[in-house]
Amino acid sequence: MNYASIKNCDIANGEGVRVTLFVSGCTNHCENCFQPETWDFNYGQPFTPAVEDKLIEMLRPGFINGLTLLGGEPMEPQNQRALLPFLRRVRRELPQKTIWAFSGFTWEELNTPGSHPCCEVTPELLTLLDVLVDGRFVQALYDISLRFRGSSNQRIIDVPQTLAAGHIVPWQG
Repeated sequence: MNYASIKNCDIANGEGVRVTLFVSGCTNHCENCFQPETWDFNYGQPFTPAVEDKLIEMLRPGFINGLTLLGGEPMEPQNQRALLPFLRRVRRELPQKTIWAFSGFTWEELNTPGSHPCCEVTPELLTLLDVLVDGRFVQALYDISLRFRGSSNQRIIDVPQTLAAGHIVPWQG
């Protein structure tokens, strides 16, 4: 997997102060995407063990609330496979930090075996998330007043509560 960029002390992409990883590769190609260069799976730099170590160190300070995954598309199957070991490590080493992911795929697509984004690691990867912002950006539904999302079709999902309930539970932040 490649990544496009890393932002430290990000306050726009999740609750609190966060470290944000923008992965490369996306097949959704949303109209007016704010980062179309990240559609290319080869864009950016390789996601290496050294990059993982750097992210872990950036996450350590107490004022950092957690990690956010953006893209590109973190829920592309090849990106999920690369991110899973890293997210396990974040949970093991920094269990107090929250993990958010933004995906153009919907919760339903991610949980439908045989659909493009659902692969052998998806169920476990979802258990490692606290919040999933799902759904493609739709320009016609763009609303600048929305918190943590760009269009009104996108949902902010409390992943642990959704998994426990068996139906979508909105994040109440």
